[in-house]
Amino acid sequence: MPRLKDKVVVVTGGAQGIGRAFCEGLAKEGAKVVVADIDQGKADATALALQKQGAEVIAVAVDVASESSAAQMIGGTLSRFGRIDGLINNAAMFQRPAVKRGPFWELGADDWDRVMAVNVRGTWLCAKLASEPMRKQRSGSIVNISSGTVHAGAPNFAHYVTSKAAVIGLTRVMSRELGDYDIRVNAIAPGLTLSIEADEARVAQHKNFAMMRSIKRIQAPEDLVGAVIFFISEDSAFVTGQTLLVDGGASMT
Repeated sequence: MPRLKDKVVVVTGGAQGIGRAFCEGLAKEGAKVVVADIDQGKADATALALQKQGAEVIAVAVDVASESSAAQMIGGTLSRFGRIDGLINNAAMFQRPAVKRGPFWELGADDWDRVMAVNVRGTWLCAKLASEPMRKQRSGSIVNISSGTVHAGAPNFAHYVTSKAAVIGLTRVMSRELGDYDIRVNAIAPGLTLSIEADEARVAQHKNFAMMRSIKRIQAPEDLVGAVIFFISEDSAFVTGQTLLVDGGASMT
């Protein structure tokens, strides 16, 4: 029997890349999946592709940094499925041109605030709102997506790295506060992942980085799916407050 049969799982940033891989993996394990993304068109396309494979999936447009938008996402999920068993806080701001890069002293306050709004405020808001029905159920699992850059201290990404470090801290606090409700909260820290279509220069960058790993190959979104399924399933029933580094051995802490 599939490990996630009939569990309702919301995936923010679920329309493409790592988020889409999560949605596909969860659906294969029998979950009812909510593909939540700021891009409604791409969310619809992902949901349709999974529906054609027999999965029970809906698409929801969401701006995770907006409390009203996040509330609509949670409300729409409850209206359709009646419960929420899992939340994957995957939505994040990272790629250019939305995010400017450079030494921390060159970053503008607007760039800093934009990254924090999505990566930290968005994670907190979605968890806050999803935890209400979970607390009533006295069950659930929240998985926050951090980043291996927290351990590496990647230069020119002070806003992003700081936001992902904050996600780990938030994960630990929430695991303490939600434990009495039998709700687990864990984090996954991916390594550098080739999650979008890339030109030759980007592929070469990923190949070079792969040489620093114990497992010397490019990391793909599918490499993270098993960790998410573990944290959402009852396989991790006694695991909470943890951060799992999934990077092929690039960092060891």
